[in-house]
Amino acid sequence: MKKIILLTVFILFSGAAFASLSSENMIQSRIDSVGTNILNLNRIKNRIVFVYTPQEKKKLLSADKTLIKRQIIVYDGLYQHVQTDDELAAMLSREISLVLKSYQSVWGGQIDSIEVFLSPKKYEMFADKRAVDYMVRAGYDPLALIVYINKTCPQKRSDFIARHNLTSKRMARIYEYITYKYPDVLADSIYIENKYYQNFLLNSVENRRKLEEKRRTYSSEEIKYE
Repeated sequence: MKKIILLTVFILFSGAAFASLSSENMIQSRIDSVGTNILNLNRIKNRIVFVYTPQEKKKLLSADKTLIKRQIIVYDGLYQHVQTDDELAAMLSREISLVLKSYQSVWGGQIDSIEVFLSPKKYEMFADKRAVDYMVRAGYDPLALIVYINKTCPQKRSDFIARHNLTSKRMARIYEYITYKYPDVLADSIYIENKYYQNFLLNSVENRRKLEEKRRTYSSEEIKYE
């Protein structure tokens, strides 16, 4: 009887472990596929690998040596928010943009890691905009970047002494960039009716009003988003 119970437990445990491994393999394959599409269709010649881990927490860029190792680690805590390949492309495009900084350094990435660490707000905006370009060239909808950020990045009270821009400012800058460079996207995007994008429109009324005023007056001044 004990043998039967032990065998049953072993079978159940093995089945659960196999299902978990199979699920992780499917996620890894999906990440590899979308990531490689972005690299190939953007003619990125530098080698970058993608690694999925079931760990929940994502380490800070300054601490995990992503720029030096030239690999992108996708943590499960953030992957769980991905619903479409467009949103996965949004996540990976940002990371690719940052990792490529390492290939521009004569010191194997260490100098650029320091630059990103010292000027995180500057490179955050840079990575966002370049991610939009990567997504468009690879055939993904760039509005998915706004959707993904809206779902995953909390809104702090201020970014005065913070290392990151306010999430509302990031999304406003991305929206402005798409408006000027890829205006057709705003008319034809499948995300127009997406509830998360609709939520962005709802909480960005004032920032979008500032953008419309800039366009109406043909101003070249940088908008002070909130």
